[in-house]
Order: sequence, then structure tokens, then C-alpha cells
Amino acid sequence: MAETEAALRTLAHNVRAARTRAGLSLDELGRRAQVSKGALVGLEKAQGNPNFATLVRLADTLGISVSALMEGPAEGRVRIVAADAVMPLWAGERGSEARLMLTTSGPAPVEVWRWRLEPGEEYPSHPHQPGVVETVSVTAGRMTLVVDGTEHSVEAGQTAAFDGDAPHTYRGAGTGTCHLIMTVHLPPGPASTA
Repeated sequence: MAETEAALRTLAHNVRAARTRAGLSLDELGRRAQVSKGALVGLEKAQGNPNFATLVRLADTLGISVSALMEGPAEGRVRIVAADAVMPLWAGERGSEARLMLTTSGPAPVEVWRWRLEPGEEYPSHPHQPGVVETVSVTAGRMTLVVDGTEHSVEAGQTAAFDGDAPHTYRGAGTGTCHLIMTVHLPPGPASTA
């Protein structure tokens, strides 16, 4: 429980700080990210339980990574993160999950995700801001990557890259569990104000 409260306090601080840096009011951030003002007020007070889609929309709107919303201050030059030390940000009904392992620092950060997809289970993602590029590297099993309505089979030992500004879905395929590493390459600088 104390870990959850600390994570919510960190999230609240980071959302408020990023919103302030971007010069956005609660109303404007809510409009752009399609999140209610009430939910944002609660989030900035470390209350509530935002879902993964909400965090992605907020990060995209603020021009930062999801993990930048969730991470505390850097602890040193090298970060080593164990998968079991990171809570899943998405969990499917059949046991699939996605864990945001870390995000690199710098002007064009990269998010590193560890995914497990059970056969037939899928995660549909909304389009990200222009300039976002994703890669998926399947380490075991098989998945179907759907980008802008077109299906692509990606098997163990294969890597796919695509522009993340189109609708995309990750779906477990075959008879066994699919394990993959996904990277999300964010463009430099803040999101556009359009």
C-alpha cells in the first residue's frame, strides 16, 4: 500500500510539473488529452487510479514518455531494472501484460517495454503523436502486429519497426505465449500545441 501511495505522489508531482512546463491549464490539458478535468484534479492530488490509456494520452499531449510521468529522480549513471520490480501497466484477461521497464533520458527518449501476449489476446493502441517510432522484437512465440488495419506476422527472432502515429494493435498468435521487447522512440522536444 505504501508503494502505491508513493507511486501516486510521484505521478501527481510529475503530471503537475509537466503541465506547468507546457504552460497548460487543467482545462486545456484535459481537452487535448481527452481526460476530464475532475480526473486531472484527482490525479494531481495523488488520488484515483488512472488507467494505462489515460497515462499514454497525457504523456503524448505533454510531449514526454509514460515513464517520465512515473519515475522519481535518477539514481545514477547506470539503471538496472528487474521485470518483477515493475508493476504491469496493462494486464489482459487471459494473462497478457505490458511492463514499462525504463525510459532513456535525453532530448529524444526511448521507452523500453517487456510484453507477454497470450494466444488471441490483444492490446489496441491509439495513434501516438507524429514522429513516434515503435519497434517490436519477438523473443519467443508469435504475434500479429496490426498497423493501420494491415496485419503482419512477427515470429521469434524477428523485429518490426513502424511509425506509431497510426492505429496499431498487438495480438498474441499461435498456440503458445509470445514474449517481446517493444521500444517507443519519442521525437525530440515537447508535443506540438496544435
